[in-house]
Amino acid sequence: MATDVTMNYHPLPSPIGTLLLVGNASGIASIPFATSKRPASVEPTWVAAERPFQSAIAQLEEYFAGRRRAFELALIPTGTAFQQSVWRELQAIPYGTSVSYAELASRVGKPTAFRAVGAANGANPWPIVVPCHRVIGSDRSLTGFGGGVEVKRALLRLEAEVSGAAWLDPKR
Repeated sequence: MATDVTMNYHPLPSPIGTLLLVGNASGIASIPFATSKRPASVEPTWVAAERPFQSAIAQLEEYFAGRRRAFELALIPTGTAFQQSVWRELQAIPYGTSVSYAELASRVGKPTAFRAVGAANGANPWPIVVPCHRVIGSDRSLTGFGGGVEVKRALLRLEAEVSGAAWLDPKR
């Protein structure tokens, strides 16, 4: 039986800017920011289609409306074993909370590898769904994020407001 490997894409407007959903029949390959320092580009072989992303669209809309705290989407596995271990640990960070890069490094069993953890965090192909925005500096600074620090702040603020968590924004 042949598997459909056609890559589809769909731009999704959101409160933090347009997200580009990319995937195939197996799941979501990536969710890059269409507007960022390194904007996503559509490959010539990809097919514009909304239908394959109905679940992702619904879940992301629920998230932005404050009605979803975790995602249930098929993700197409990518990355090294180390990156995948970091991404699994990102999914274990509770909604409305944050951890430091150093704490995340300890959680993946590499307590001195916080820079490597930061790089793996930055390579996360599924921002928001795999919540890399929940990782902050040890001094609680909002460092690095593919969508920009203001987007990271907006996501953390949304989660804090919905969950009732006391998130201390240094720029409030």
